Parts: sequence; C-alpha cells; structure tokens
Amino acid sequence: MQAVAAGSARPSASVLVVEDAPEFVELLVPLLQREGYSTHVATDGEQAIDMATALRPDVIVLDLSLPKLDGVEVCRAVRSFSDAYVIMLTSRTDEVDRVIGLEVGADDYLTKPFSPRELAARVRAMLRRPRTTTDDGTSARRVGDLELDPLARRVLVAGDEVQLTRIEFDLLAALTAKPSMVFSRAMLRELVWGPEWFGDDHVVDVHIANLRKKIDLGRHGSRITTVRGVGYRMDDA
Repeated sequence: MQAVAAGSARPSASVLVVEDAPEFVELLVPLLQREGYSTHVATDGEQAIDMATALRPDVIVLDLSLPKLDGVEVCRAVRSFSDAYVIMLTSRTDEVDRVIGLEVGADDYLTKPFSPRELAARVRAMLRRPRTTTDDGTSARRVGDLELDPLARRVLVAGDEVQLTRIEFDLLAALTAKPSMVFSRAMLRELVWGPEWFGDDHVVDVHIANLRKKIDLGRHGSRITTVRGVGYRMDDA
C-alpha cells in the first residue's frame, strides 16, 4: 500500500487521488497540497475503496483505468456509503465511458491530457458549491407525491425514500423550489455546481437523466420536462 501523502498546511478539505500512473500522482499531489488540502493516494481500485471507507474524503479524483477494480466499479462501491464529490479522469475519448462514469455517480470528468491547474480549479469549485439552492434553503416542499426536505437531504416518492447522489439532490432541490419554472442549463450549472464550474451542458443532461430514472420509477411520463432549446422544469402534477 502506498503511503498517504498529506499537506503540511491546515487542510480545509481532504482529497483522495486514485491513480496508478506515477507521473500523474507526482503532478497532482503537490499541487493539491499547495491548495491546502489533505491529500491521500490510492494506486488501485481495491485500495481506493478501503481508503475512501477509512478516510471519508471530501473529494475523490478517480482514474477510470485502474488495476484490480476499474474506476466505474470503485465509484459504484463508494456511492453506497459516501456522497463525496467524484471527479473522474479518463484517457479514453469514447463518450460512452464518460456517460457511464456519470451514471454510476461521478459528479464531473476530465479527459487526459489536462492541465493540473484545471483539476485544482474544479476541486475548488466543487468545494465552494452553495450548500442550498433556494432563498433560505430550509423549506421542505411537496410536488405531487414527491417530498423533499433540504435540511435532512431526504427525498420521498409516494412515501418511499429515494437515494440520490449529492448532485442529483441539489438538482431536484433547485427544480422543486419553483415548480413549473423553466431552468436553463446555465442556471442549473450555477445553482448546483457554482459559478466557478466550467463543465459542459452534457454533464447536466446526464445527471438529469439519472435523476429521472430514480424519481420516475413505475410512472408514466417524467416529473421533469425537457423544454427544447431552453432547459428543464419540474411539473406540478
């Protein structure tokens, strides 16, 4: 097992870097430490799950191609016990790989090669995301048979609790704050990821698709309507 690398500055958050390529580890770890994060390294999928369980990091930077277990398997396992932000790294250009990563719970992705400073900026943007997406952020609300409690971060559909990732919950909180209002993708990006995030609209679309699968189970039609060329709205029915 590779030794943990930790920053000397008082950390504001902890980051787990899951990467088996030494050249990327040598680039990323010092940069993240300089940002003030307590930075840890896992070099294979099994070690990543063990360290995520023990350390409960705030952010996981996760390579898709890993020994023992790949990044998709790791992300799926981590999502069963953690809502850490997950930024997936891939050297593959196939869009399918990126979509699969987002579908199993990754919040964002970067395609290699990338600037280490871009990764640091994305980590910073994730950690600066607003904790709430409404004016006071505390009001429980009901839309049809869907109930959302921002304080407990709990969602019920027809009385049954639905498990959402942090991004999915925040998207739903934004949409349910003003049912029937159309939110552009740009509005959702700023509300959920924060103004510093510079990912693309496709990430928003994939997370909305995942959210629909969870809250529309057994339902005819979706609670979230796509407004072509504009964005999304939460239907009140």
